[in-house]
Amino acid sequence: MRALRFDRFGDVDVLDVADVPDPVAADGWAVIAVKAASVNPSDVKNVAGAMHWTILPRVPGRDFAGVVVAGPPEWVGVEVWGTGGDVGFTLDGSHAELIRVPVSALARKPESLSFDEASAVGVNFVTGWLGAVETGKLEKGETIVVFGVSGGVGGAVAQIAHSLGARVLGVDLVAPAAATPAAAVIEEFIRIDPAAPAVGTEVRRLTGGKGAEVVYDAVGGVTTPAALDSLALRGRLVVISAVGTRTVEIDLRDFYHRELRLLGVDSGKVDASASAARLALLTPQFETGEFRPLPVARHFDLADGEHAYRAVAEGTPGRIVIRP
Repeated sequence: MRALRFDRFGDVDVLDVADVPDPVAADGWAVIAVKAASVNPSDVKNVAGAMHWTILPRVPGRDFAGVVVAGPPEWVGVEVWGTGGDVGFTLDGSHAELIRVPVSALARKPESLSFDEASAVGVNFVTGWLGAVETGKLEKGETIVVFGVSGGVGGAVAQIAHSLGARVLGVDLVAPAAATPAAAVIEEFIRIDPAAPAVGTEVRRLTGGKGAEVVYDAVGGVTTPAALDSLALRGRLVVISAVGTRTVEIDLRDFYHRELRLLGVDSGKVDASASAARLALLTPQFETGEFRPLPVARHFDLADGEHAYRAVAEGTPGRIVIRP
């Protein structure tokens, strides 16, 4: 089969299209013909060497949608989708014609989604669910502030929070485009702008001086002070990233007097099987159309895989999808 592959870390030009042996569906494993596989920022970081658990040489790519072609008879021919913190890191990933995953990692693709759309869900919605629901314990009637709401994870969090009955306030440099799912579910948008009032000030104004019970910071680092400032008494801050700086200063007296919670979430710790269980939980909302992925912006074939990665590295809006 053909696959994108890298045997050293570096810029995206370390990626090559290679002919590699077809994976085999041994006991407990299945082989999927990949129909579409999106490219995530974490895939680019993986190639650059930012993911310490990656074993080289490796086929990258976390998210995928396709058809099972080998494995348990009841699964052969079934359309599936998936992702995982091991896929593309310790297991060969989805930027290939075929991918091998544990049978426990198989999850039926929602019929309402095309292969392209289904391939754009995994990392964003699994990470969003882990942070907002399992870690942040967001509840109906609470207010959540989503930093990075115009991005993939932020947009997923906004939809998940809205479905739970929470009030959603979005924060970003630019507002979500009208055609994106997040635009329809956020109640207020707060622009990060040195000329505008501080984010925390705006959040308190919009919440009657109280602040938000949960802040989901999909940016982190440069936004951490504003995220902490936006929290209500006993508020929970969920952090999944660190942009611009890995270290921040916290006023500990203010922190403990407000009884705040600082919570980290790493989707890289959630393997393909555990991710499949989360996708199964989300399937009904995708079937009804309540949840939608970011629109696909561009398609590439494997031969242009390097260009697909470069488009993501350059911050192209929307999702970038490889069709092997």
